[in-house]
Amino acid sequence: MEFDFLPKLPSSNLDDRTFDELVEECILRIPRYCPEWTDHNLSDPGITLIELFAWLTDQMLFRFNRVPQKNYVAFLELLGIRLQPPAPAQTDLTFYLSSDLEESYTIPAGVEVATERTETSEAIVFTSDRPLVIGKPSLRNFLTSQIQEDHPQTLRDRVTSQWTRQSNGNWEGREQLLFEEQPKPGNCFYLVLNPEESLEGNVLRITFRGAAATSTGINPNRPPRRWEAWNGESWESVLLQETDDETRGFSFYEIAQQGRNPAQGADIVLHLPQSWPVSSFTTYRGRWLRCVLTTPESNQPGYTYSPRIIGLSVGAIGGTVSASHSIIIRNERLGISNGKPGQTFQLQTAPILGRQEDEYIVVTPPNGLPQKWQEVRDFADSSLNDPHYTIDSLTGKIQFGPLIREPDALKRQTQMRSRIQQPTREDWLAYTNLELEPSPESQYGAVPPPGAEIKIVAYRIGGGRKGNVQSGTLRFLRTAIPYVTRVTNHRAAHNGADAETLEEAVLRAPQILRTRDRAVTIEDFENLTLQASSGAIARVRCLPPDSSRAAGTVRLMVVPEANIDALAQPGVGIAQGLGIAPEQFVLENALKQKILHYLDDRRLLGVQVLLSEPEYIGVSVRAQVALEPAYNHPSAQQDILFNLRVALYRYLNPLTGGPEGKGWPFGRPVYPSDIIALLQQTPGVRYLGPVLLFALHKQGQTWVRQKESEPFIDPGPQGLVCSWANHNLRSGHDITLLST
Repeated sequence: MEFDFLPKLPSSNLDDRTFDELVEECILRIPRYCPEWTDHNLSDPGITLIELFAWLTDQMLFRFNRVPQKNYVAFLELLGIRLQPPAPAQTDLTFYLSSDLEESYTIPAGVEVATERTETSEAIVFTSDRPLVIGKPSLRNFLTSQIQEDHPQTLRDRVTSQWTRQSNGNWEGREQLLFEEQPKPGNCFYLVLNPEESLEGNVLRITFRGAAATSTGINPNRPPRRWEAWNGESWESVLLQETDDETRGFSFYEIAQQGRNPAQGADIVLHLPQSWPVSSFTTYRGRWLRCVLTTPESNQPGYTYSPRIIGLSVGAIGGTVSASHSIIIRNERLGISNGKPGQTFQLQTAPILGRQEDEYIVVTPPNGLPQKWQEVRDFADSSLNDPHYTIDSLTGKIQFGPLIREPDALKRQTQMRSRIQQPTREDWLAYTNLELEPSPESQYGAVPPPGAEIKIVAYRIGGGRKGNVQSGTLRFLRTAIPYVTRVTNHRAAHNGADAETLEEAVLRAPQILRTRDRAVTIEDFENLTLQASSGAIARVRCLPPDSSRAAGTVRLMVVPEANIDALAQPGVGIAQGLGIAPEQFVLENALKQKILHYLDDRRLLGVQVLLSEPEYIGVSVRAQVALEPAYNHPSAQQDILFNLRVALYRYLNPLTGGPEGKGWPFGRPVYPSDIIALLQQTPGVRYLGPVLLFALHKQGQTWVRQKESEPFIDPGPQGLVCSWANHNLRSGHDITLLST
């Protein structure tokens, strides 16, 4: 491997003799060492042997004058640089129960869920990060309001005196209006649940029993309402999909179509946030849900009359918990200590992921109690009795404290010289005899006693870009769990990254030497953010200071890693498998906290760090191309059209896009001329017809495609463009052939 990206500094040859000079030198020595050898012609066999050895010597000198890759790696190791292990992808697993239970139920941490295993690919396994508690919810208050408020103040309790709570937990009574008599946008009602139960991340089923013969005037398939939950900071959407609302916007349309009575009830399934604290508004305290009547969109009828209900009940039918691409290996026995310093042990599987609090090594001395040892990055600060060890995440090699011989005689000589102003004969002899004394030895870190059993409690394997799986692919439990009927991931996995390569480490070395593990300049914050993410962040940009932010605030915009293999694999990505949707670039809270914690230890006192995602804007291209006559057959045309679409998805991409192929530049607009220059590079394209650009903007939780094309698409000063295929959204690229 050649480090062509390094600066070419001048280097002197340690031995500059050439092949001809070596041959000439050998021939000149013949009369001295072998005077009877007089035939020095090229045809002489002896001259041939001389040329052979001169060639071998020339090759050795050539290698001797170069610094090989192994030496360069050794230099990196002296700087303390290690190749970073793979980063695990993160997602959420949702477990569904057979029915709501009579009491709270806990799904333990470490549950493994996998994708489908095929003949060509192994199953990808995710493990839940923490226990999931599915509580027993109960309704405390049913409140209404005429206006939508972030912090509700004008609330009306409609059911305290008119509804009664049954023994089974249901609330029933007289007919109640959900909104005002003449509904208007902003009307809402609140459900306050009991604060005693732990309901974070639960899947809540709310059963509404409607009044018979109730007309609402809406389109049941597009009701203008929104379900939200208060997560402590803002109102978060909790209705995952419209099919989860069996009431069809409280119209009970399907129940009426089936000839059933709405009083029998219909369910709404809500996926509650994983952070759902107990909050208080006015005099009411609990966990808050609300349903807001929204402004109807075009061709969307609004509520003419308010829905009426005669009862409701709540129950938990599942829960959602965070998970990572990993497999946990527990209680692996490493071996028996021989009592020698610097001894090493090897884990059975590597590479391994970063260790958590419950992942450590236990040393059990003979006839002694188990001792918990601590992992350190290196032994520089370890003393003789510190129970420390190191782990190489890539190789799985474990090492205990080494014994190092320290040549400190020079240091002691300097100290002696500083004390002796007018040395006597005895002082001088003592000074000169220092060189004859043996150098002392120092132990860095404790050594497990002989015969001690060494065991690692747990460690995790996994990680890599392959863990960035699509939504709905994690469906197979590797071990059965009581009451759980199915499991899935409703959103794609993010932030998985492969292990660092040597080339990447070489590029990182100058950055480490510049920052010196301190965040001061813009480049320091960018480099340390990449270092803290362990490869899970693909790009980062530190915004320059401006008047819109408070002094001492540093804002970092990050683009997480994503699985770029889906750019050219139909059927793998979203809808068609082409492109990477913006949902793939979500910054997970676990990764965000990891980066902030890393930067907090390295930033200047008083500096506040803010992490955010860029503002993404989608781009859809519509173009017409004409091909060369040689490609006038269907198979070649389809291949060229597919290659053109793939080129567009790669070009309009935060990771692989842009003129340099290193990701679309921040704030750079997209012009039709960019697309024309790109498409003309594809073999077989003769000329191009009109090229139109359509923008896609995010409105709330959904993306909307603009109906009219634009002369250019500007993502904003710090925005990024992206492109992906989605049939329902029509976000893909449409390329058609022109007849020639």
